[in-house]
Amino acid sequence: DVYKRQVFAIRFSEHLVMVLDPRRNAHRPELADARLEGRVEAARFVAGKMQRVIAPSTALRRAPADTAPLDTEALHGEHVAVFERREDGWCWVQLQRDRYVGYLRGSDLADPGAPATHRVIVPRSFVYPLANIKAPPLSWLPLGAEIAGRIHDDRFLALDDGGFIIARHASNISTWSPDFVAVAESFLAVPYLWGGKTGLGLDCSGFVQIALSAAGVAAPRDSDMQAAELGQRMNDFSALRRGDLVFWAGHVGVMRDAATLLHANGHHMQVASEKLADAVARIELRASSPITAVRRVLSTT
Repeated sequence: DVYKRQVFAIRFSEHLVMVLDPRRNAHRPELADARLEGRVEAARFVAGKMQRVIAPSTALRRAPADTAPLDTEALHGEHVAVFERREDGWCWVQLQRDRYVGYLRGSDLADPGAPATHRVIVPRSFVYPLANIKAPPLSWLPLGAEIAGRIHDDRFLALDDGGFIIARHASNISTWSPDFVAVAESFLAVPYLWGGKTGLGLDCSGFVQIALSAAGVAAPRDSDMQAAELGQRMNDFSALRRGDLVFWAGHVGVMRDAATLLHANGHHMQVASEKLADAVARIELRASSPITAVRRVLSTT
């Protein structure tokens, strides 16, 4: 994970003009979010239309093309504000959970529908056409997916959109995990994927974000945002404990205990657990980056 874009402050004579971070503010020279009128320059301002992700997950890309960089993913049930629908099927949107802006496929969106009642709490869960685990699955859902449904029996949850999932794979929408590190540990050996945030593939900051979200802690998407905004900054790097976030330039991991780091990384190409001292030595050697920050997350649970 690196700083995907930058925020600039430009001083003109006596005035300081802030260029809003385009990762979390929907503005282009030709089009911008109506809420930014008066703060940015654009030819046209529009109010976003609220939509809901209906795919298991969908890629949010930096440009309207399948070959464009994957900046992040939006999960099933996540709400997005749509500012532009293009003839080629791409939509320019802003995710409502973390405010990230980009392009995703309009075919993966629908009207908001009924409010979510449950949240998926395992890395992956199958959606079956019948309340029968032998039935060929229709689809799957990632951890953090929000769904509307009702208890069918002691084993299955019936989804309003059709299909069934294993009931114990989901929790009530208002219930949170008591230990986000335990959630993170459930992703051990998941492949590294730049921009990913599901059990099929994760990058370092997506890994941290999805684990914290399962515990009810809202986290920004990228590691520079997390290093600036999450929890409390710790000045003593020697007093680490389970749940502390450790940052390098463009990278983040979470401590399993005082000496062990869990992180999605391009060296192992998966979510790996290793001694912090080993990670520190390797990253300093290969990326010339020492630890830049440690943040202690103040859980909301």
